[in-house]
Amino acid sequence: MTDNPGPARRVPRAEVRRRLLAEAVRAFTEHGYADARIEDIAHAAGFTKGAVYSNFGGKQELFGAVLDRGAQDELAAVTAEIDGAADAGAVIERVAELIADRITGDIQHGRLGLEFAARAARDERTRAVLAPMRRAQRDAAARSVAEVTERTGTGAAVPAELAGLILHCLTNGLVNEHLADPETVTADVIKQAFTAVLGALLPPAANAGWPSSPPSSP
Repeated sequence: MTDNPGPARRVPRAEVRRRLLAEAVRAFTEHGYADARIEDIAHAAGFTKGAVYSNFGGKQELFGAVLDRGAQDELAAVTAEIDGAADAGAVIERVAELIADRITGDIQHGRLGLEFAARAARDERTRAVLAPMRRAQRDAAARSVAEVTERTGTGAAVPAELAGLILHCLTNGLVNEHLADPETVTADVIKQAFTAVLGALLPPAANAGWPSSPPSSP
């Protein structure tokens, strides 16, 4: 008589999401958004497509989570460079180099981001996924700027929120330009562009032209 093994052990939700995201990265990278199928992603991860809907809501949300994970990885790398830094010039140079390497070394992520942004321009549901993600990325960039100014004693040429928007747009623009013309928009050119903009946004405190918060009314 064969022993009854009992009910199968339930996979923790965090592990389900991790496995789905890993397969989604592969599928979206290989096939693009339109041709990647959620049932194939779920099957490759060892689940039914219901797992995608219960953990992410649908294909748009899963695609957004793939892009957001890449952005979070980049933010973590930048934050690690900022942590403990005391010299603004060294931070600017290292962060510019790091971002240039990521833009030129992970073109698949750039292509996916461009594809999703193009869909968001035409599709309201896709835009509903993209907009809060982009907003969170801008906020994270603003916090990084504020942290650099606090740690290094530099001034802020503009408020941190505006600096975050500028850096976010610069990154996206350089991603697109590198995809379109990689022979001209090289890692070195990207690094130069970031260094120039960061240097303008984070001048020495004595030359700062914008208060960290609006002045109070008299």
